[in-house]
Amino acid sequence: MTGIRELPVGQTHLGHAAFAELRPPYADDVDRFVARVDTVQRPQGYRLLAAFDPDDTAAAAVAGFRFIANLAWGDILYIDDLSTRADFRRRGYGAGLLDAVAAEAGRLGCDAVHLDSGHQRYDAHRVYLASGYRITSHHFAHDLR
Repeated sequence: MTGIRELPVGQTHLGHAAFAELRPPYADDVDRFVARVDTVQRPQGYRLLAAFDPDDTAAAAVAGFRFIANLAWGDILYIDDLSTRADFRRRGYGAGLLDAVAAEAGRLGCDAVHLDSGHQRYDAHRVYLASGYRITSHHFAHDLR
């Protein structure tokens, strides 16, 4: 790993390959992905961290997160998206990004870092548990479309 850094506007596309595996609706259209992140999510406080491999210009792994303040959890950083490209898994990129988000949460004075994970993502669950995360709730959704 060559390092973890934040991806500003203008570099969002570098995270597309890693996001494509987690968010299939955006897999085939990098421009649609960039537009969604840069014009919808970033104005809501969404930020991107990326981990890079020395042999590749695209991010090996990405984490998208934002600050949330609420009565249930206090001040937290919430990880919306965390994905590692299949060919870079089991090399510490995901754990490195979790550590980087936790460090940013500490810098901002947050109480915790939270995330949701699909019930079928067993490999990801192992990384989260090994990184000190606990299963604290169930997430419910009511689709309107």
